[in-house]
Amino acid sequence: MCGIAGFQGGYGRDLLTRFNVRQQHRGPDDQDIWYDSVDRIGLAHRRLSIIDLSPEAAQPMCDESGNIQLVCNGEIYNFRELRSFLESKGYSFKTQCDVEVLIHLYDFEGPDMLDRLNGMYALAIWDRRKKSLFLAVDHARIKPLYYAETPNGFVFASEIKALLEVPDLDRSINPNAIHYHLAYLWCPAGDTMLKAVRKCEPGQALMVEEGRIQRIWTHEPPHYHAPIRAIDERDAIAALTEELEAAVERQMVSDVPVGAFLSGGLDSSLIVALMAKHTEAASLPCYTIKSAIGAHRGWVDDLPYARQAAQHLGVKLTEIEITPPSADDVASMIYTLDEPQSDIAPINALLISARARQDGVKVLLSGAGGDDVFSGYRRHIALRLERYWGWLPSSLRRAVRQGSRLAPGGTGWGRRLQTAFRSADRPQDERLMSTFFWSDRDVRSELYSSDFHAMVDGEPVLKPLVERFERLGSNVPDLNKLLYLEQQFFLADHNLNYTDKASMAESIEVRVPFLDRELMKFAATLPVDLKLNGTKTKYLLRKVAEPLLPRDVIYRPKVGFGAPLQEWLDNDLRGMVEDTLSRESLRNRGWFDPDAVDRLRADNKAGRIDAASTIFEMVCLELWMRRFVDNQGLAAAA
Repeated sequence: MCGIAGFQGGYGRDLLTRFNVRQQHRGPDDQDIWYDSVDRIGLAHRRLSIIDLSPEAAQPMCDESGNIQLVCNGEIYNFRELRSFLESKGYSFKTQCDVEVLIHLYDFEGPDMLDRLNGMYALAIWDRRKKSLFLAVDHARIKPLYYAETPNGFVFASEIKALLEVPDLDRSINPNAIHYHLAYLWCPAGDTMLKAVRKCEPGQALMVEEGRIQRIWTHEPPHYHAPIRAIDERDAIAALTEELEAAVERQMVSDVPVGAFLSGGLDSSLIVALMAKHTEAASLPCYTIKSAIGAHRGWVDDLPYARQAAQHLGVKLTEIEITPPSADDVASMIYTLDEPQSDIAPINALLISARARQDGVKVLLSGAGGDDVFSGYRRHIALRLERYWGWLPSSLRRAVRQGSRLAPGGTGWGRRLQTAFRSADRPQDERLMSTFFWSDRDVRSELYSSDFHAMVDGEPVLKPLVERFERLGSNVPDLNKLLYLEQQFFLADHNLNYTDKASMAESIEVRVPFLDRELMKFAATLPVDLKLNGTKTKYLLRKVAEPLLPRDVIYRPKVGFGAPLQEWLDNDLRGMVEDTLSRESLRNRGWFDPDAVDRLRADNKAGRIDAASTIFEMVCLELWMRRFVDNQGLAAAA
């Protein structure tokens, strides 16, 4: 796990050095740069040593001829099998690391090498023979990669904050990204908050020559194109158990200590249960969050379930207590994430990662992705329930939508009712995609200032999802369509982004077995009723877990890895909200109408609606602007 950066164009060694300083947290164990003034190409690397800790495994790494230079962030889990394959083709190796495998694999078959990789990675390869720079990210974009074309060439890095070191990078704001953040609470790839900066989509690759992108393509086709397999429940349980065990075993390979997140939910508990099969359980360090608040205002406390799972499995559980964050904590979180995501969960991940690092644990396995691969969200149930009303004519569906808005949004049931029917009058595919909205389109429209309305006029907020949606065939079941969008957007642009940035801020590598490439391919072909059985989410996954975990852990209600946001906004973060959403601040920024924001806050406080996430999103957008744009000196020197 590392931080990578580089350029092709009119820059020098000093920029590579600044890249490495900016991304020091991603790799405190070592650093190096490589620069060729003739070809005007440079690569920078920060190293977090995980596999083969020797100096010979350092990066940037080149082949024997010096024709191929490579930097990579991530891990290739099938590197040993690939090494054996390449040795049979006559290649020899100097190290025991996975990166050297990538160099020889590229030499053997060029960009087609990606078809063979099972791992998480963002890589860049300079081929002196072809004068080309090849970049790619893994099938799920577990590891991030940002890039930009500038007047002087092409630049890339693991984090946006590193690209702020590029002197001629255009820092103009992308209004569409703000539009997306208000709708989803995250920004779909490839947009970012900066017009000039793009982020790779899952499974994307680029070819750059003479400082300009010549080709962009997706090397990983949707797994849901494969036919649904004919398999009964009993055989499916056995097959999924085997696939999961193999994925966990692959991802436990490490030359440094390995631990795990253990929230007390099904996904993380199952990962720990499978890890315990391959190591001494008592020595397996696991981490969870302890809140002094406990269960409050609809927020369920995970801790009792985490303790129950740990006791059952016999693993060591470390409890990290969280307290309400300060305004400085939130501002620091936004800087860490690179993007203005309005979710408190990254603070939890930061705290766990910091404690793991303190304990000498450099790798943590996570249950991230279980919901997105095996169907674990309420919106999946809402999709299934459409069979009872989706056939209604549009006029009646419009009435249903309008009627749902009368439900008290400040209550759990009212909020869910409003969410389920907020796009009831839209066509079926649009309704499916609209399940990712966190705010009603009428609310967003009212919040925008007249000037901002003009900036995003005609930009459909569903455009990125529609474009990705069109890659699927019409014969794909609706649930699989939704799972595909989960993996392409919510998982990659929200969960994986904060997981990577928060953990790497503390120099911790997080691995995600549920996103093992072979496991995801297998899961895509399972009958949909084995994922969502009636209204029973993650049906097959729960069956796999039954011999391994307490029933209370397996069948507990679904909760997020979060915190009581509304409580914190009303109390501990109240000053921050008043500052960032003051009428003066809103007028100066020019995006939102101060009167509309005041009304939204008043309705939320009175319990007429639940707009905590939307309010926090506006706060995070303002904090992001202050750190990344307004005060560029602070951003460049932090």
